[in-house]
Amino acid sequence: MTIKPIKNTTESTSNYMNLEKMSTQTILLNINNEDKTVPFAIEKALPKIKKMVDAAYQKMRVGGRLFYIGAGTSGRLGIVDASECPPTFGVEQGRVVGIIAGGDAAIRKAVEFAEDDDKQAWKDLSEYKINKNDFLIGIAASGSTPYVFEGLKIAQKKGVSTGCIVCNKGSEVAKFADYPIEVVVGAEFVTGSTRMKAGTAQKLVLNMVSTSLMIKLGHIKGNKMVDMQLSNNKLIKRGTYMIMDELKIDEKSALDLLKKHGNVRNAIKAKK
Repeated sequence: MTIKPIKNTTESTSNYMNLEKMSTQTILLNINNEDKTVPFAIEKALPKIKKMVDAAYQKMRVGGRLFYIGAGTSGRLGIVDASECPPTFGVEQGRVVGIIAGGDAAIRKAVEFAEDDDKQAWKDLSEYKINKNDFLIGIAASGSTPYVFEGLKIAQKKGVSTGCIVCNKGSEVAKFADYPIEVVVGAEFVTGSTRMKAGTAQKLVLNMVSTSLMIKLGHIKGNKMVDMQLSNNKLIKRGTYMIMDELKIDEKSALDLLKKHGNVRNAIKAKK
């Protein structure tokens, strides 16, 4: 398969030389200076992020699912975002799905050449019976990952709505995204290390996408996570304080309500 050459800013030479000669303070200062540029790059992409969120919402509001596919750091970021949706927002498992090239083993350890397998993405998606009611987002810093763009390409042909989060302009991945998001963060502090600024940009955009969708789907009340799963003592305490604040009752009464009704939303609704 021939991939057309693109101006790949994620592979641009670092703005800094002789990193190994820098003091710890200088290394940290320069990394921080580079990281500060990421939110400004995202700001330029906000109109396109809005379009993608609104399109995904139209699918999810009637029962569709949100899928992420990616390789390496990008794939791991998608899995992190997907795995945090059920406990944070109370959505059922499988409503947001993260898939990484190389399978679950690649979450912890790099799987050689998994990102170059242009046949595997659709096989992985097919296991979930992805269909035109769902929404698929490809995540790839370079925008040239075969696993991702072939997955998007086939999905488009099958009538699945697609989006992407990439960090280069005019990429192969963006070509097969109905709603492309291109956050161009420029050269990395360590040349080509896209786990840094590019990864940060992708994480921030994913936060925006999933949080916006969950708010629009009704899983937040006011500014509180009223549907969160009570999976540890910290969250039980947080839920208790939410109920105390909303109903103006003491801690024991709030905790009793929480235990009885299983989550904050139901506890508040039962009392009102």
